[in-house]
Amino acid sequence: MSSFSVRFLAPPCCPTSRSKTLLCASPTAAPAASEAVEASRLEPRVEERDGFWVLKEEYRGGISPQEKVKLEKDPMKLFMEGGIEDLAKMSLEEIESSKHTKDDIDVRLKWLGLFHRRKHHYGRFMMRLKLPNGVTTSSQTRYLASVIRKYGKDGCADVTTRQNWQIRGVVLPDVPEILKGLAEVGLTSLQSGMDNVRNSVGNPLAGIDPDEIVDTRPYNNLLSQFITANSLGNPAMSNLPRKWNVCVVGSHDLFEHPHINDLAYMPANNKDGRFGFNLLVGGFFSAKRCAEAIPLDAWVSADDVIPVCKAVLEAYRDLGFRGNRQKTRMMWLIDELGIEVFRSEVEKRMAGKQLERAQEDLVKKQWERRDYLGVHPQKQEGLSYVGIHIPVGRIQADEMDELALLADEYGSGELRLTVEQNIIIPNVDNSKLEALLQEPLLKHKFSPEPSLLMKTLVACTGNQFCGQAIIETKARALKVTEEVERQVAVTRPVRMHWTGCPNTCGQVQVADIGFMGCMARDENGKATEGVDIFLGGRIGSDSHLAELYKKGVPCKNLVPVVADILVKHFGAVQRNREEVED
Repeated sequence: MSSFSVRFLAPPCCPTSRSKTLLCASPTAAPAASEAVEASRLEPRVEERDGFWVLKEEYRGGISPQEKVKLEKDPMKLFMEGGIEDLAKMSLEEIESSKHTKDDIDVRLKWLGLFHRRKHHYGRFMMRLKLPNGVTTSSQTRYLASVIRKYGKDGCADVTTRQNWQIRGVVLPDVPEILKGLAEVGLTSLQSGMDNVRNSVGNPLAGIDPDEIVDTRPYNNLLSQFITANSLGNPAMSNLPRKWNVCVVGSHDLFEHPHINDLAYMPANNKDGRFGFNLLVGGFFSAKRCAEAIPLDAWVSADDVIPVCKAVLEAYRDLGFRGNRQKTRMMWLIDELGIEVFRSEVEKRMAGKQLERAQEDLVKKQWERRDYLGVHPQKQEGLSYVGIHIPVGRIQADEMDELALLADEYGSGELRLTVEQNIIIPNVDNSKLEALLQEPLLKHKFSPEPSLLMKTLVACTGNQFCGQAIIETKARALKVTEEVERQVAVTRPVRMHWTGCPNTCGQVQVADIGFMGCMARDENGKATEGVDIFLGGRIGSDSHLAELYKKGVPCKNLVPVVADILVKHFGAVQRNREEVED
C-alpha cells in the first residue's frame, strides 16, 4: 500500500447501475482516443520551489490576474508563515495603501476561507469552513455561534450547497483568534476558497442509513486530511488552475450529486468481488458553461481513494490552462487532451500502479429518491434521525446554540448538514422523539414537516452579502414561494433553486425550476431585478441539467409565472378563492 492508503471493509453487495452524462453547453471537441497529443503539451507547467508550487517562466504569458497575484506571493504563506498575524494588525487604511496588502485581503485570504465583502460590507468577511461529509458537533456549532454573535446584525451563518457552514460578519483583527478557536474544536477554514479543493461531500445519512451502500465518512475525512495536510496546509494541492469539487457516493439516492463534481467516487465491485469505486470526472458549473461529469473508465480499490485523488489533482495542477478563468475548470483540460490521454496522465501519477477499467456499479438506477426530512428509523435499533428544514439555509447565533442543545439533549451531540441547506439530528432515542418534535424551535422555525414547495427550496447568498450577485435571493425565494403556495397546490415536492448570478452557486441547473438573477425590463422598459428561468433539471441516476425556459422575467412579476409553470409542468392545481382567503 502507498503511504496514502487505508483499508476499509467492503459493504454488502448491491444490484448494478450505470452513470449518465450530459452537457448543457457546447464543449470544445475532445480528441479521439487515437489522436496523439504532442509530448510537449504533457510537460508539467508548474514546479516546486522552496516547498511551494509555482508556474514555470515559459508558461506565464497570457495568464489571468489571479495567477499573477499567486506568482507575486503564494497565498498559503499567509497561513503557513504567519502572515495573517501581521495583516490582522494593520488598519484598513494601511492595507488599502499598498497593492500587495490589498491583494492579500481581496484574493489571497480566500486560501484561508476568508472572502472580503468589499462591495456591500466593506471591511467584513465571510468565512467558509471545511466540514467533511457535512458532519459537525454541538461544541463546534456553539463555537461558530459565539463568533457570529459578537457581530450583531452583520453576523449570521448559512448552510451551503456543499454540506458546509459559512459564517458572516468577521472582521480582520479577529481572524487569528478565530483560527485558533476553530483548531481547538477540530475545525478549519483552510483551503476552502479560490483555486483549492472545496468541501468533500458524502451521504448525509452515512453510518445510520439502513439502505446505504457504504459509509462515506471515513473516505471524506481522509480526503480532507490529505488535501489540507491535517489542517496544517498543503501547498502541493493549493495552486490549482481553478476550484475543484469532490464527493464520495454512499447512497442509491445520490444525495451527493456526483454528476456536478470534478471527481466523484461511485461504489463498485471489481470482477473479483473486491469493493472500490468507479470514477466520474469533470462535472462543473460556471457562468459560460455547465457540464456533467463523465466516466474516466477507471476503477480503484477502497485503499486507493487518496492516491487516485492525488493523481487527478496533480494532472490538473500540472497541465491545466491558467488564462481565461472561464476556461480553466478541469473539464476543459479533459476536452483538450481527450479522456484516454487524461486517464493515462492520471495513471502516470499513480506511483507505478495501473488503473483498472470501470467495474460493476453498485448504485441502483431504478430507485426512488427518499425524503430525509421528518422522522426515520436508523440501522441502529431503537434510534431514529430527524431531518429539519432550515429555510434557505440561513441561521442565527441563538438558533445555532439551540440546535447544539437539542443535539446534546436528544441525540449524540452531532448534526449533519445537507446539500439542500437542511440539517439532520441523528441518533435520537425513539423514547425521546415526541419530546424533540414538541421543542419550540422545531414547532415554529425549523420544521421537520415543511410544505412541499418549501422543503426543497435552495437559495444562494444573493446581493445582501455577495458582490457578484445581481439580485437578492434568500428573502425573495421565501416570499415568492409563500405567494405561489397561496395560488396553487402541488401533490409532490418541486425542487426550486435560486442563484443571484450566472456563477450559479445556487445550482439552478439541477433544479426542477431554477431562477438565475439578471437585470430585466419591466412593462415600462425600466431596468429592474429579474431572473432567467430554467426548467427540467434532474438528480439521481437519470441526471439531466436544466435548460433555459424563459429569459428576463422581472422579479415583481414572478408569482403568476411560477404558478403557471407548476400547473403546466408539475400537475399543480389552482386553489379556489375560499382556500386562498383561509
